[in-house]
Amino acid sequence: MADDSDLERTEPASERRLEQAREDGDVPRSRELATCTVLMGGGIGLWMFGESMMRQMSAMLVKGLSLKRAMVYDMDLLYAHIISGVGQLAMTFVPLATLLLIIAICSPMLIGGWLFSVKSIQPNFSRMNPISGLGRLVSSTSLVELGKAIGKTIIVGAVAWIVISNQFNAVMALTTEPLETGSAHLADLMLTGFISITGGLVIIALIDAPYQMWHYANKLKMTREELRQESKESDGNPEIKGKIRQLQREMAKRRMMSEVPTADVVVTNPTHFAVALKYTEGGMRAPVVVAKGADEIAAKIRELAKEHNVPLLEAPPLARALYRHAELGDEIPEKLYTAVAEVLAYVFQLRMYKERGGQAPDAPIELEVPPELDPANPASRPQTDDGVLQ
Repeated sequence: MADDSDLERTEPASERRLEQAREDGDVPRSRELATCTVLMGGGIGLWMFGESMMRQMSAMLVKGLSLKRAMVYDMDLLYAHIISGVGQLAMTFVPLATLLLIIAICSPMLIGGWLFSVKSIQPNFSRMNPISGLGRLVSSTSLVELGKAIGKTIIVGAVAWIVISNQFNAVMALTTEPLETGSAHLADLMLTGFISITGGLVIIALIDAPYQMWHYANKLKMTREELRQESKESDGNPEIKGKIRQLQREMAKRRMMSEVPTADVVVTNPTHFAVALKYTEGGMRAPVVVAKGADEIAAKIRELAKEHNVPLLEAPPLARALYRHAELGDEIPEKLYTAVAEVLAYVFQLRMYKERGGQAPDAPIELEVPPELDPANPASRPQTDDGVLQ
C-alpha cells in the first residue's frame, strides 16, 4: 500500500516543477476568458468611438465618390486620391484597434501571466502521432471542451433570443423612421445587442477560468517519489552531503591543529578539555581561541603543544568556561579577561625565565572564573519552573 501511495499523484507541484513548466511554455490559459475580454472590449470601443467613426466613414465615402475631372484622365491623381482615402480609413480605426491591442496584451495577465518560451514554438513531432491524436479526441479535456461549446451555444442563444424579443418592436419601427434617424437607431440597437450577447460569455469565462487553474494544478501534481527525487537533485544526496560535511570537519580540524604551534598557551582540564589561546599585543583587542577540543582532540592539542614548546597550564574551571563559551577564531568572553590576563602574565614571565634565567614563576592556582560560566558549577545550569536543575 505504501508503494502504491508513492506512485499516486497526490502532492502539489513544487516550485521547481512550476518553473520548468513555465520554461516549457506550459501555463494556465483560459481561451474563453481571453475571447470574452476582447469581445467586451470591442463592444465598449464601438460604444465609445462608434459615432465618431460613422461620421468619418460617411465623410470619406462622400469624398471618395466625388472625383474631379482631372482625376478621370490622370491615373496618378486617381491613385493618390484612393491612397489618401485608404489612409484616412485606417486612421479612423486606430482608436478602436489600439484599445483592442491593449486588451489583447493585458488579458493574459488575468490568468497565467505573460510568457515567452522558445520551447513552445519548437517543432514537436510527437504531436503529429495519429494514435496520440485519437487518444486526445476521447480524453476528458475533449469532453470538457465539448461541454463548453454546448454551454456557449445555449447561453449565447438564450441571451440573443431575449435581446431580440425585447427589441422586436423597435426593429419593426425602423421602417417608419427617416433614413438618417433610422440608421443611427439601428446602429444603437445592434451595438446594444452585441454587448448583451457578448456579456453572456462572461458566465462561461467565470466557470472556465477557475477550472483551467484547477486543471493545471492537477496536471502538474507529483508523486511522493518524484518529490523525494527532486529533493535529492536540488539539495543533494544525503549520503554525499554527509561525506562533504565530514570532509569539511576534517579540513577544519587540520586547520585548527596547524594553529596550535602558534599559540601562546594551552589551557587544560587537564585531560577532558584543551583550549589554545593566542594574543598579539597591539594587533588584538583581546586573546583569541585558535584551537579547542575535548577528549581525543584535546589529547592531540596537548601533544602538539608539547612538540612545539607551547606552555600547558592546568586550570579546569577556565578550560571548561573557554570551551563552552568561546568559539574558534573568536575573542574570549569579557568576563574571562581577568583570569586569562593572569595566565598570559604567567606565560610571559615563563618565557623571560627561559630566555634569561633566574627564578621560575609560579603557575596561577586559583583563577577568577565567574560561576555562571563554568559548566561544572550548578549556578551555570538552567533550571525548570519548579527550581530543579536540568
